[in-house]
Amino acid sequence: MKAEAAAATFNNPIRPLPSNLNSSPISRQINFPYQRCLLGRYNSVKGLQLYSNGSLQYTGVVVCAVNGGGRGYVSSWDDKPYEYLPTGRKSYLDEQDIVTFLDPPKDLIPLDSASYNPAAYLWKKIDDIPPERRHRLLRLLEPRLISRAWEIAGTRYEDPNLAKRSASKLLSNEDGAISLEYYNCRTNGGPMPISWINSFKKAIFSRKDGEIYGRFIGGSFVTGLANSFSPLYFVVRQLKEVMPTEQPCDLAYEFGDGLFDLHEYPEGFPKPVKHPYPFNDQVVVYVRHLGPGVSVGQAWQEGKELQQVPQKLCSEILMVKDYSALRENQ
Repeated sequence: MKAEAAAATFNNPIRPLPSNLNSSPISRQINFPYQRCLLGRYNSVKGLQLYSNGSLQYTGVVVCAVNGGGRGYVSSWDDKPYEYLPTGRKSYLDEQDIVTFLDPPKDLIPLDSASYNPAAYLWKKIDDIPPERRHRLLRLLEPRLISRAWEIAGTRYEDPNLAKRSASKLLSNEDGAISLEYYNCRTNGGPMPISWINSFKKAIFSRKDGEIYGRFIGGSFVTGLANSFSPLYFVVRQLKEVMPTEQPCDLAYEFGDGLFDLHEYPEGFPKPVKHPYPFNDQVVVYVRHLGPGVSVGQAWQEGKELQQVPQKLCSEILMVKDYSALRENQ
């Protein structure tokens, strides 16, 4: 029990205190072993520097002052997996950690980014969230934080061991078994007539020959009806670079014209047909693994014409694996 609590002391970053504690000055102290840093136990430590307008110092412990007042201490041994909001709803702390890390308070910003790998920390925090709760990230992360997650995921490639990790077991399937995964996806929307891309589903499935395909599935009744006419299939490729920007990535979803020679696909899925515009104009979604069951992507319309300048189809896309029972029909 004490070992678990000690690990929690080290693993958890500083969290904002519940709003019902803000009425009195209070701060929180978290002890870290010598030569450890707040967010990085994955790389060699070069030191911890924090900026807090004089209200935060580092002397072997981390102190976070609230309301700029006197000092009190809240032991991280007393941490719980959730807290109650004034509305009575539960707010889970692991999810809060991710939001705070992507959008940190101005008085608590790590200055020495070389002392830890941000992508490694984010991966660990996502792994801490039970799979059945990860869908909450779709609601908690606003579009600008999804874009921030894409940027942080780019630092994963600086660590060779971390770069080998995958958000999906399907992608590392070596026994040739046919498998299917569903994901819930969110962005801040795309241009007409694909404004439905604000919230949609994604299916990824493998075939006996080892090839991996997928499709986008609209969320509303109207787009659901259109799915049978435009199922938006794509092929999954292992790719190391976002072609328009030359940035690193893990995968590419290539839509092509949609006329894939598919003889094996999940029961209830429609046959492939030619994609409607703009998905027939060389659309590619580049994907970075963010954590277990979670990835983030960029959709680009690269164009069939050589002189056409690639342009982003929408903002970054957050994709979270759906661990509920597989649907019979989509």
